[in-house]
Amino acid sequence: SFTGQPKSLLDGIPLAVKDNFCAEGITTTCGSSMLKHFVPTYTATVVERLLDAGALLIGKCNLDEFAMGSGTVDSIHGPTKNIWNSNIRYTRIAGGSSGGCAVAVASGSCFVALGSDTGGSTRNPASYCGVVGLKPTYSSVSRYGLIPLVNSMDVPGILTRTVEDAAIVYNIISGPDIKDSTTVPGIKKVSLTPEYNPQKIKIGIPLEYFCEGISDEVIETCELVMHILKQGGADLSMVSLPHTGYSVACYSVLNQCEVASNMARYDGLRYGYRANECTSTNKLYSETRKGGFNYVVRGRILAGNFFLLQKNYQQYFEKALQVRRLISNDFKRAWEKVDILLTPTTPSEAPLFDEFLKLDNRAQCSIQDYCTQPANMAGCPAVSLPIKLSKNGMPLSIQLMAPNYNEQGLLSIAQWIEHQVCFPTLKICL
Repeated sequence: SFTGQPKSLLDGIPLAVKDNFCAEGITTTCGSSMLKHFVPTYTATVVERLLDAGALLIGKCNLDEFAMGSGTVDSIHGPTKNIWNSNIRYTRIAGGSSGGCAVAVASGSCFVALGSDTGGSTRNPASYCGVVGLKPTYSSVSRYGLIPLVNSMDVPGILTRTVEDAAIVYNIISGPDIKDSTTVPGIKKVSLTPEYNPQKIKIGIPLEYFCEGISDEVIETCELVMHILKQGGADLSMVSLPHTGYSVACYSVLNQCEVASNMARYDGLRYGYRANECTSTNKLYSETRKGGFNYVVRGRILAGNFFLLQKNYQQYFEKALQVRRLISNDFKRAWEKVDILLTPTTPSEAPLFDEFLKLDNRAQCSIQDYCTQPANMAGCPAVSLPIKLSKNGMPLSIQLMAPNYNEQGLLSIAQWIEHQVCFPTLKICL
């Protein structure tokens, strides 16, 4: 009923969601021929909570097929173009896999977009498109209605223009959900205040994140933020996360194993694409997958099934689980010494489209996810924050990470930095 009062701070605010979140009666394709005509009969919890808060769903956003990518270049809808400093002949990637969401927010098409984040899929495009990208703590936000990629790492992500907007959205979508048994009660809401200052906050700088492949401009951007924090009274120190170097290989194995499991449901029998004129069940399975999945998805399924073979299970899958625990323990030890970790988000400014395609999907994901996927392995919250523009006029960002469930501390210092750097808002000329 109409009360004359806004339902929330998001009442009437345009919202876009990545096309792997279900919304009742709206086609949800995951950027794949497999789900080209799939219309769900239910709505994802996070979408439902935002709609109940008065947000207006204006549409779905493009992604790499089934969120398997870091450029939003592998979709049945075509690639997504970065809106910053791009033209027809000089086009840069938007990042991925939530590239459509990042462009929607950067262009002002919406104020809020929901992405997903499995290895950096919210933070990567946020970095390249100059917006805020928040990956909440695993289990703080319901995954119900998010078509799964890697169940043990998937988290709904938030893309906005400001940290304050991200906090508002987080407060609405976080909290337990009976439809997702991984969610936990007692999630604290974030309350940001203009009086916050970083005095005596302990900031850790992980040595392993400043490695070969990180551009000079990105390193300079991180050093600029370090200087600003030091001037503000923060206590900066170098820390070590010694197993970071194994993280990409570990993530790759676990990712592909869970992909193989999750993609098994697309068999041509229950829903989704179904190949015609198949003379046997085996033929139906193979032709359906050949026609419904692109080469990236098929490759991950094959690799995952290889790792899960009985003869390989212990050597690959179990070893990867052990390494994941070591990586998680690195973070736990770091939190005993510092409150926040500061790292790059991406290795450079947004690559040119042609340059990006010179490497295959697997190689690019290994490069693009290096700084972001450890947070998914540990489950901790992380945010990508735009800081300044590169010499080419492209956004450069940093990443901040905090202990599990400390979104309050994470977003408080992120907002303080945001106010110091005053990153320019993209102006769209119509």
